[in-house]
Amino acid sequence: MTVDISRDPWSKLDELLGIEVEEPVGEGIGPVAFCGRCSTEDNQDPKTSRAWQYGNAEKLVEPLGGVIVEEFFDIGQSRSVPWERRPEASRLLAALKDPNRGWSAIVVGEGTRCWFGNQFSLVAPKFAAYGVDLWVPELGAKYDSRNPSHKMLMSMLGGMSESERQHVQARVRAAMDAQVVNEGRHQGGRAPYGYNVVDGGPHPNPRKAAEGGRLRVLAIDEPSAEVVRQIFAMYLTGEMGDRAIANRLNRDRVPCPSARRPDQNRHRLADGWQGSTVRAILDNPRYTGFAFFGRWTRQEMLLDPDDVAAGHVIRFRRSAPDRVVRSRKKAHPHIVEVEEFVQSQLLRRSRAAGGFSAGKRLVRGSKPTKRIYPLRGRVKCGYCKRRMEGTPTGARTYYRCALRTMVPGSPALNGHPENVYLNEVVVVDRINEWIDRLFAPENVDSTVSALAASQDDDKAGVSDHTAAQKRLTEAEAKLRRFQDAIAAGVNPEALVGAINEAEEKRAAAQAELAGTPKRGRGRSVAEIYAMIDALGDVRSMTRRGEPDELQKLYEKLNLETVYNAEGRTLDASIRPVGRDKAGVREGT
Repeated sequence: MTVDISRDPWSKLDELLGIEVEEPVGEGIGPVAFCGRCSTEDNQDPKTSRAWQYGNAEKLVEPLGGVIVEEFFDIGQSRSVPWERRPEASRLLAALKDPNRGWSAIVVGEGTRCWFGNQFSLVAPKFAAYGVDLWVPELGAKYDSRNPSHKMLMSMLGGMSESERQHVQARVRAAMDAQVVNEGRHQGGRAPYGYNVVDGGPHPNPRKAAEGGRLRVLAIDEPSAEVVRQIFAMYLTGEMGDRAIANRLNRDRVPCPSARRPDQNRHRLADGWQGSTVRAILDNPRYTGFAFFGRWTRQEMLLDPDDVAAGHVIRFRRSAPDRVVRSRKKAHPHIVEVEEFVQSQLLRRSRAAGGFSAGKRLVRGSKPTKRIYPLRGRVKCGYCKRRMEGTPTGARTYYRCALRTMVPGSPALNGHPENVYLNEVVVVDRINEWIDRLFAPENVDSTVSALAASQDDDKAGVSDHTAAQKRLTEAEAKLRRFQDAIAAGVNPEALVGAINEAEEKRAAAQAELAGTPKRGRGRSVAEIYAMIDALGDVRSMTRRGEPDELQKLYEKLNLETVYNAEGRTLDASIRPVGRDKAGVREGT
């Protein structure tokens, strides 16, 4: 028996095996949903960005019978944000679970706009689980999870998207750095208190100038600039810290920055000067007239370290010194001289290294009171390490630390009672008994010995002085090498940047040396005896208990106390030999 199979051998085999072959219906893709995202890294507006992505999607699915019936388009969302945290993309993922959603496929306008890094590998299985097809213009077709080439290409697109974003960030940052260094250009943002942003003429970019773009520069706002000068002047006296200056400005009814410029401080409460506001002004080098850029940087941190797929969140942190750039010449009028700013920074560093005695004025400023508090400024709370305030209650006086005055979110809030009170009478009596024992005739020799044994050279001061001297020596050595290279025939223009940097380091080291005196040896036993004799009759003063006398005595003794309310103990120390570490302590 002979069978003719030359025309269609596969049809005869299918017939013998009983396999039914379905003919293509030709109904097309049908209803689809469009997904896109507006870039935050270019100058396109959302309308234009949506239009070209929508056009790409239509060109892909229309010839195949696809009709876009729903849109999911995110605006102002970075591609690094996972789909679950993008509003529209999250809505699309939720719609997958609805059997009556009205579409069975998704088309994107551009793959690199929708996926970043490994995001596609986390989202694509969800589409497959709910039977939804995915059409990608870069593939020119429907994504096929069984096709190794498709998987490889989509993985490459995610990596290209991440690389593109990093390259854009690097190029923009490099361009902005160059504009600040070479031109001193203001890079936008809120003007520092004391300045206004004004028109600086046509934009230097010809295209932007043709479109009407204008350059923006900083100009002095004289009323607020005068306040800035007062802040630096008060701080440089060495008698007032951040909060003391803030209190003075509030008493003088000087409008705070958010009250003076509410248009650019909508996120502030305009509730007066704060210590942090004064600190921000004292730490801002732009008041010297030079342009600075990059002092704060955006850092991407994992939302949940235990769930990397949750993506990152943006946090602003202080940049490393090598990431901050400064203009080579003055870019705008200065409010304070460079020397004043350097001195304020040196004073701040010395206070930060000086412990309780040097930093106590930075916490709360002095204010006139009718009542004399012997322990004023000399009692710290054991919970939060802040100074406790004197609070009169009838004839008695207490020292109080109130929870309501703490910064929200502070770690010290944990376990801190609403109010911590310390009775002045009880603690003064205990302190006076301790001081009487220390300076009693039979104990004064041991007290002097303890003070002499506990003191040491101010190693921090010596270390700072040595480090500054080393930086000065290195900078001068570099400058000599550059001079020798120029004498040997090297083109001076090639060394301009390096020479400027070395000169800046030399000037900074010289300024630091001028404000960092080198410490000498500790005080001798004879000098300590002389200081104790200068105190006068200590026992008579403690026995009389006059508040003004006790206040002066405690000041001469440099008394410091820390009150532990939980254990009802007081840790006290005195340092009558000066501002170094020499002293004696006792717990009461």
